[in-house]
Amino acid sequence: MRDWIFEFILLFLMVQAMTFREEFDPAAPQREAALFYGLFLRGHSAETLRRDIDVPKKLLDKLMKRHRNEMAVRENLQRVYEYRKHVLAVFDELVTRERTRERVQ
Repeated sequence: MRDWIFEFILLFLMVQAMTFREEFDPAAPQREAALFYGLFLRGHSAETLRRDIDVPKKLLDKLMKRHRNEMAVRENLQRVYEYRKHVLAVFDELVTRERTRERVQ
């Protein structure tokens, strides 16, 4: 079930990436990570949020294989995968800073 959800989200994001390619916002990953960070501050598990943000490599490989003859789709899948990894890295940094700050106080 979870693979289906990830696949749907990936394809949705891929369509958005194709639609808004010229209007790329470099701050978008930071804003999205901030939304997840807000959920973390409200008590949601960091590990659960990480799973929601991340796209497993296995799923990417499955989608790439399914679209092996469609280069534009493969490029967009790769772009979405890298974007999700960027959001995850920003989220991890925010969580690490919060935990460090809690220890210092």
